[in-house]
Amino acid sequence: MKALLQRVTSASVKIDEDIVGKIDAGLVVLLGVAGDDSEKDADYLVDKIVNLRIFNDTQNKFSLSALQINGKVLVVSQFTLLSDTRKGRRPSFTQAAEPAKAEALYNYFVMKMKQMGLKVATGRFAAHMLVEIHNDGPVTILLDSKEKLLL
Repeated sequence: MKALLQRVTSASVKIDEDIVGKIDAGLVVLLGVAGDDSEKDADYLVDKIVNLRIFNDTQNKFSLSALQINGKVLVVSQFTLLSDTRKGRRPSFTQAAEPAKAEALYNYFVMKMKQMGLKVATGRFAAHMLVEIHNDGPVTILLDSKEKLLL
């Protein structure tokens, strides 16, 4: 499972002309689910994301987590994070989970984020969305649940 985090001052998701998810200061999480992912991958990423110290303290240092600032989170499904571009000019998405599995793990991830006590907004799984992100910093961090095995 991959998560691309962006620290934001605000963000929203539109489907057609309707805003379906919106936050002010916090994190946008673009979430890609791989075919071999499980709830353990989601648990790992949720814990890592909510505790990652990427918000500034009074001395302008990365010392605070989303939990500590009571940040908001906008979670958007994005299977393209699992793209393989090693061959040819068209990305392959064979590493991405089948839609039913991906949606179940996406929903599990969102539920676990909410259980952490943060306000969570979402896009809509498998929909064409317009995502407006006001990246703060800019701060953008890529997390991969498979990397936990390397430690």
